[in-house]
Amino acid sequence: MSNLIDTYKNYEIDLEKVTCLFKKDNYEIFWLGIDNETAFRCNVYLIKSGNEAIIVDPGSRAFFEVVKKRALQVVKLEEIKAIIVCHQDPDVCASMIDWLEILPNLKVITTERTNVLLPHYGKDDYEFFNINTCKKYIFKSGEELEFIEAPFLHFSGAFATYDKTSNFLFSGDIWAALDVDWELVVSDFDKHISNMNLFHIDYMASNLATRGFVNKIKDKKIEAILPQHGSIINSDYVQEALTYLKELKCGLDIIYGDISGCK
Repeated sequence: MSNLIDTYKNYEIDLEKVTCLFKKDNYEIFWLGIDNETAFRCNVYLIKSGNEAIIVDPGSRAFFEVVKKRALQVVKLEEIKAIIVCHQDPDVCASMIDWLEILPNLKVITTERTNVLLPHYGKDDYEFFNINTCKKYIFKSGEELEFIEAPFLHFSGAFATYDKTSNFLFSGDIWAALDVDWELVVSDFDKHISNMNLFHIDYMASNLATRGFVNKIKDKKIEAILPQHGSIINSDYVQEALTYLKELKCGLDIIYGDISGCK
């Protein structure tokens, strides 16, 4: 087993190439790399098991061609069997309609609540893989992805994906960060907290929701957290990341934090 994430700490990656984050025999995980110099930089990941691949949160239409080009550096087009959509925001999944144009048999892996909204992007004739009723995706070679519902972080139908082979947690907007001085892997977690606060305080529902999610995953072995925005959190900081969520005051905690004077 080879977790390669630590090799990219304090390292400037080549944004013209995909970046391999994990490799074990024919099982690989890649960061596809979107070079957009904004605080809302989006991460797209690809999981490859032999000749079967899944794209995690494929991203906006603006970067579809870039993501496709980089995905095809490591897989054949017909090997892409599904996309995971952790919630319905356009930065997460608007490009699904472009993927479905070229791969009409693509599975869309998401929740019932998210799936209600996805047809508004212009496609409704796709195979819906419902994570509310099927909590796992099993590759032909036997590797498993486990889906963990994360309601109100920040959407009621949000979820995270736990890869049982790598012990990577694809967390969607949970642990997302806004940072123009971006790095692929967090090198200073204390500094990174302020970048996560910029996202979480306004977007996440409440401490009840963040603590509830931590309680769901507290017994899992997590080697890395891979959010949809910001930097990857490696094993050095996973426990600190869990503590961050447990202690976070956000959303309703702040807006309605003192209702003693309300009638």
